Amino acid sequence: MTKIPFFQVDAFTDRAFAGNPAGICLFEDQQLTDDQLQAIAAEVNLSETAFLWPADNGYRLRWFTPTVEVALCGHATLASASVLWETGRASRKSPIRFQTLSGELVAHPGSENWIELDFPARFGKSVTLPDGLCQALGIEPVPALFMEDRYLIELATEEQVRNLKPDFKALSPYDHVIVTSRATADSPYDFVSRFFTTRAGIDEDPVTGSAHCCLATYWAEKLGKTEFLAYQASERGGVLKVRLEGNRVRLTGQTVTLIEGTFRIPLN
Repeated sequence: MTKIPFFQVDAFTDRAFAGNPAGICLFEDQQLTDDQLQAIAAEVNLSETAFLWPADNGYRLRWFTPTVEVALCGHATLASASVLWETGRASRKSPIRFQTLSGELVAHPGSENWIELDFPARFGKSVTLPDGLCQALGIEPVPALFMEDRYLIELATEEQVRNLKPDFKALSPYDHVIVTSRATADSPYDFVSRFFTTRAGIDEDPVTGSAHCCLATYWAEKLGKTEFLAYQASERGGVLKVRLEGNRVRLTGQTVTLIEGTFRIPLN
């Protein structure tokens, strides 16, 4: 039996029971198999569980949904940095460097418990949406982009984005899907979005950092600016400050730690 410190953190929110919850497992020198890591993520059953090991000049970081490993996850990276600073494993005077499947990612401490992430920007190409995807979302065909592994679809109004009721079974054959619109005129936000990733075992992700690596480049071209206040309009909801800097995106958010305990993992 090995014991691993475990935390559950709500990310991209300043209040409990909002934002996107992430599980965080902190290892020292323990090495588990990929099957064991996947089993832990399935047991935790959150949209992502992050696994961290000390490494030269920072930490090695991997993310798993309940069913698959993913190459990039914003909210679990934000939550990981928060836990490392809160527990004293990292100094708040310095950024934290994470070695990941998406290269080196850096978290910078900010004021008033804000944390800034330095992530890669994603750029897309125009595509025609498959008829089945439009039917699964319940929308008429509209222009869209495909960005590496996900569709980005703009709808005419925030109301349309908020009122979407996808058929998740029909959505499951498709890659990840971002649906977005400009925010209403009286809103403090520049744009809103939702993110569906049924193929990865999550019908709707509450708040998605990696989606905003796409949304930053999209809305920079549409709105002619590079700094945004964004809202992900899931049931839980979450707020992100987004800044595009060339081929990098700065994502800034807050966190609330809800659970601290120990994961007891059989070695056989």
